[in-house]
Amino acid sequence: MLVERIILKNWRNFKHVDVEVVERIFLVGPNASGKSNFLDVFRFLRDIAKPGGGLQKAVIDRGGISKIRCLAARKYPDIEIEIHMSDDSETKWQYAIGIKQESRGYRNALLVYEKVVKNGELILNRPDEDDNNDELRLTQTYIEQIIANQPFRDIQKFFGAIGYLHLVPQLVKNPYAFKGQGLDDDPFGLSFLDKVAKTHERLRNSKLKKIEAVLRLAIPQLKRLSFQMDDTGFPHLQALYEHWRPTGAYQQEDQFSDGTLRIIGLMWVLLEGDSLLLLEEPELSLNAGIVEKLPGLIFRIISSKKKNRQIMLSTHSSDLLSDPGIGGEEILLLSTSRDGTEIRVASSILDVKELLSQGFSVGDAVLPRVNPRGLFHLDELSLFEGEE
Repeated sequence: MLVERIILKNWRNFKHVDVEVVERIFLVGPNASGKSNFLDVFRFLRDIAKPGGGLQKAVIDRGGISKIRCLAARKYPDIEIEIHMSDDSETKWQYAIGIKQESRGYRNALLVYEKVVKNGELILNRPDEDDNNDELRLTQTYIEQIIANQPFRDIQKFFGAIGYLHLVPQLVKNPYAFKGQGLDDDPFGLSFLDKVAKTHERLRNSKLKKIEAVLRLAIPQLKRLSFQMDDTGFPHLQALYEHWRPTGAYQQEDQFSDGTLRIIGLMWVLLEGDSLLLLEEPELSLNAGIVEKLPGLIFRIISSKKKNRQIMLSTHSSDLLSDPGIGGEEILLLSTSRDGTEIRVASSILDVKELLSQGFSVGDAVLPRVNPRGLFHLDELSLFEGEE
């Protein structure tokens, strides 16, 4: 299933968004413009739909309605999300919810509405008569209830399987140093090695072979990537590097570079499943030459699978956006104002479209538009010196 259109009202940075999307999306915008918050729309829907989730938990995990409602919301403060999708059988789906905060009592999140449209036919329209007779029912969506979501369970499965990984190398290298409670779905890779260990051996070896092939291009000295369990039962990744010794030298993940671990994490999630995948700044810690190849690598991997996989990623990298294969229709450009962040498809902006037609890369055409604008130019930062 692929997302085709996203409509948001009063979601975090966004007072109003209505944008069409394609299979591969690059989010580009200034710092704090809302790239992560845009991706969080899909994580929010996943958290509602997944087993053990639900509307209340998804809202509480984000600090409550007041934390996710746009600061620019005034006359119409309800939060609204509408997603248009299509599946392999060309069935068209729409899922929409409106949310507000309970005015008294426990201050729960309440549904203003929940709608499902299939091929133009409205098959769910809440609140219904039962909801009106018992407002407590509006603290739960139908999509989170197995007994209620059967007519549109394809949507529930799609939302529940949405993937996200922003691997933090230090967590992989030193998982025992992290003393806090782990986050649901392990978005930062704290349990990444456990996940690798729990993968069926044949599938795990197949994935590691493909990852090894990429690493050997990025790291010429690397000859082999493998998995092993130590004597205490703890999982490890192990790499064999070409060395002055005839047998080479082995290193485990705590000796890997941050870039090596980020490539491994990125490749692993790309090879895993066929649901929507959300990535944040995959270029971090990577050499510019590797970053330039990432869009093509991502495209080849998702195209090689039986089902096309939709990717949405945020980036600040001119190297990543220099790939000539990226089209203007794949770029969502975020721009900020006092009334919140706006989103436009880059190819719909006349001067960007003109630059692209003249052979400019999307990076050259788009990135100058996202430079921060304020009381001074960025080069004036060099005038500030530390206090004595």
